[in-house]
Amino acid sequence: MTTIAHILAEKGRSVSATQPHRTISEALSLLTAKNIGALVVTDGDGGLIGVLSERDIVRAIGRDGAAVLEDPVSKHMTTRVVTADESECVVGVMEKMTTRRFRHLPVLKDGRLVGLVSIGDIVKFRLEEMQQEHEALKEYIATA
Repeated sequence: MTTIAHILAEKGRSVSATQPHRTISEALSLLTAKNIGALVVTDGDGGLIGVLSERDIVRAIGRDGAAVLEDPVSKHMTTRVVTADESECVVGVMEKMTTRRFRHLPVLKDGRLVGLVSIGDIVKFRLEEMQQEHEALKEYIATA
């Protein structure tokens, strides 16, 4: 059973974060500069307090117009953050993300933020895993 820790070991544990007092415009600049779809929102001690995704921003603009660009991140971030533990299996996390319709999931170890996985990270890993299984089966059949 492969765990999320394996994905983080390959992709890295770097997490792009912002603070709740930053503006949506500042958050958008960071998302654009890093070519990512979500930011973890942390408090002064680096503790996880929310996630701000492109989807959160689009919904806010759709509801309230362009004026939200000057709002603080805290006004539009997701505060009921679902997380994964790095010891969880990849398939279980993929199911959690699909069922709950999340594209980004903060990863914790002993209650501390240690990474972030996206649905793209999970799909990429599963495709590689399936390709390895396919090659192993082909080799087994060829040598049988």
